[in-house]
Amino acid sequence: GGRWAYASALLDGYSDYILIIIDVENPQKPQIVGRWWLPGMNTAAGEQPSWDASRWRYGLHHAIISGDTAYASWRDGGLTLLDIHDREHPELISWQNWSDPFGGGTHTALPLPERDLLVVADEGIADNAADGVKRTWVFDIRNPRNPWPVSTLPNPDDTDYVAKGGHFGPHNLHENRPGSFQSDTLLFATYQNAGLRAFDITDPFRPNEVGAWVPPAPERLVDIRPGRPRVIQNFDVFVDRQGLAYMTDYNAGLYILQYEG
Repeated sequence: GGRWAYASALLDGYSDYILIIIDVENPQKPQIVGRWWLPGMNTAAGEQPSWDASRWRYGLHHAIISGDTAYASWRDGGLTLLDIHDREHPELISWQNWSDPFGGGTHTALPLPERDLLVVADEGIADNAADGVKRTWVFDIRNPRNPWPVSTLPNPDDTDYVAKGGHFGPHNLHENRPGSFQSDTLLFATYQNAGLRAFDITDPFRPNEVGAWVPPAPERLVDIRPGRPRVIQNFDVFVDRQGLAYMTDYNAGLYILQYEG
């Protein structure tokens, strides 16, 4: 972000995590200069949630920035596109929320600006998909005021991952960060107990899975909670310029994989 850093922060006076923009021009004295939240989250200002807070969680997971737009994922609050050309005063471009009928958990919104596409992953957050089988959506954002879903990535179905135990479904996407592997047609995504998946979205209406690797059950669990199933839980992935994929697993540590097409 150069001069600007973008963070998800839990601040006093808000019901959950919001977007903050930090000016780091002077790295010895960073300053929060901008904030944005969904209406109803600013409890200190007397705002009241319009959603059922006993069922839905509205809170920022994180935002990915492209140019002067922040693509922000709000868990059960869905997706916002924010105009951040004035870093001190972010403004809403559009807000889409599909939590009800779908199960929420919006986690990562990856812009592919050269193609006017946005790929959005909803996280599965309950064992055995008790919160519903989640999806990764492909949006057409030619009109940023009306982002529209045109397809979903195919969910892994080579075995019954719901019955496998633990969490199944999307978690994170490789985010095309500067200096990393860059592609607007080849995506890498973690699917928790279904491992790492690669997808070709050359045709955004018909995404195809083109690679997969599912690790074996961990020999021991890093997760210390009692009664947890001995299954993998692949969470985050970063792919470097050489195609090496670094994948974390909160049950089993770190995997390093080579994608060879």
